[in-house]
Amino acid sequence: MLSRKGIIPEEYVLTRLAEDPAEPRYRARERRARFVSKKGNCNVAHKNIREQGRFLQDVFTTLVDLKWPHTLLIFTMSFLCSWLLFAMVWWLIAFAHGDLAPSGEDTTVPCVTSIQSFSSAFLFSIEVQVTIGFGGRMVTEECPLAILILILQNIVGLMINAIMLGCIFMKTAQAHRRAETLIFSKHAVIALRHGRLCFMLRVGDLRKSMIISATIHMQVVRKTTSPEGEVVPLHQVDIPMENGVGGNSIFLVAPLIIYHVIDANSPLYDLAPSDLHHHQDLEIIVILEGVVETTGITTQARTSYLADEILWGQRFVPIVAEEDGRYSVDYSKFGNTVKVPTPLCTARQLDEDRSLLDALTLASTRGPLRKRSVAVAKAKPRFSISPEDASLG
Repeated sequence: MLSRKGIIPEEYVLTRLAEDPAEPRYRARERRARFVSKKGNCNVAHKNIREQGRFLQDVFTTLVDLKWPHTLLIFTMSFLCSWLLFAMVWWLIAFAHGDLAPSGEDTTVPCVTSIQSFSSAFLFSIEVQVTIGFGGRMVTEECPLAILILILQNIVGLMINAIMLGCIFMKTAQAHRRAETLIFSKHAVIALRHGRLCFMLRVGDLRKSMIISATIHMQVVRKTTSPEGEVVPLHQVDIPMENGVGGNSIFLVAPLIIYHVIDANSPLYDLAPSDLHHHQDLEIIVILEGVVETTGITTQARTSYLADEILWGQRFVPIVAEEDGRYSVDYSKFGNTVKVPTPLCTARQLDEDRSLLDALTLASTRGPLRKRSVAVAKAKPRFSISPEDASLG
């Protein structure tokens, strides 16, 4: 359309008809699917489950796992169905006893007073189950069956209240709600620490209430093939994490940098800077688990890092400073990083040739001195004293 209007000349317009169909076309490989999303959700779809009855054996957990619209629908329908069911029972009792006959000379005592239709029986069913009495309807001692139904409906009503209200409470107080304020850095970094290559990430808690007995774990997930030819699509390997004080327990009162030393026992031992791209089949899952201080419920926060989300030769900037006699945390710099001198080789190559580290250290120390000397050489004095001025003095 642009060529017809004269905006672009005809010879510069390319169409699919001008392409050579014999020429091979290449399509870039799409980014690998995540096993765990950045928000901690597991990206797994369960299909062809034949034993669906197992979910009904644990009704309470099934109700808690449902989405809110489905839970509220079941909550409403459970009460409505019970009210309608017992309304039918009360109407049948009144019908069998003859209480629905037109009032005339019959002076028999009804089983339930003031029930003349199904609507009045439905209202009486609601009054019994939710313990609301308006004074117009009541059970008499004329029918023992009516007393038995009254007891049964109260028991059923208490059971429905306990199950549904407990389900609503558990959904509002689920542990993953607390995990919304546990944050991880968007990127992970690999840099030198104590002369060793380390995989580092930052974790923090936005709330003042602490996570008690917080522990952190890390796994590497990738597709592997066993020596026997068995393909494992999600091979999970645990790797140790260090937090600066030793062990996995952390005191998460302020953001911490958690790191893993890439040594001979690490699955990242042969990871090179050239491998950090979206084609690489690599995912690192980080799991933070602890007990919520206010509720005592165990919570878990998860995140993952793909290969292109790992920055080589970067380090997190400090965000904790002392101000007015206390420590303050600047969360605006939570994920900020800065470049640092890092060898562009694997950890295996660095262990085999430590001269790479020595050369890097020498270059980093000479760099500022050389720049400073050049700056001094180029600097000019602001004042000068000529020989004539000295003689005058």
